[in-house]
Amino acid sequence: MEAGNVGALCRAMKNMGLSRLRIVSPGPMDDGVIRARAVHAGDVWEKAAYFDSLGSAVADCALVIGTTRRRGQRRKSLTLTPAETATYLRERPGQAALVFGNERTGLEAEELRICNLASHIPADDAFPSLNLSHAVQIYAYELFRALGPAPAAVKGEWVPLERTEVDTLARSVTNSLASLGFYKQPGREEQERFFRDIFSRAGLTPREAAYLEGIFAKAARLGSACKMLEMAEK
Repeated sequence: MEAGNVGALCRAMKNMGLSRLRIVSPGPMDDGVIRARAVHAGDVWEKAAYFDSLGSAVADCALVIGTTRRRGQRRKSLTLTPAETATYLRERPGQAALVFGNERTGLEAEELRICNLASHIPADDAFPSLNLSHAVQIYAYELFRALGPAPAAVKGEWVPLERTEVDTLARSVTNSLASLGFYKQPGREEQERFFRDIFSRAGLTPREAAYLEGIFAKAARLGSACKMLEMAEK
């Protein structure tokens, strides 16, 4: 990441009331350049958290949104504009992450697979690639317009599953399906990602997840019982 861009995005965040910056494998950066570009938003830089991988950076998030202008078979087919993204987040609870790639390549296909949803900034096809800090400013502005200052937590509020919990649920569902012989052909990994993204976008609570997991587990048990009965009759 380029130090000047990091400082500029810190300023863009603070302008719009955002303060939680997470950085994945940034490499060495010039602290002086960052602070000079951040102006009075140096505290955003100081409080930034660092991670070795994108997966670990978003592990506690209920929803992960990747920013990308590219489409393809190995990328998301559903994508929202910044305004649509902000409106969507206004209607659902839980901690969400907005993920930006580096200035050179953006988000790679493997990084986008970790995300549950994609978002893009409409731009001229002749030159659609935006500077990182400019892209952050556009999203930060739309989020501020739609959400305003972060509301205080309320006891008993709807709290969706975190990313790691959604992963566990998706794996449990596909385990149940696998026990029924559902995956005789390749495709389990892709379907597990499908369930993960659907569950994340639905904002399931722990109680709802347990109920759903129980349904699939019961179906698996019933399927096993039927198989045993068939074998006994033979």
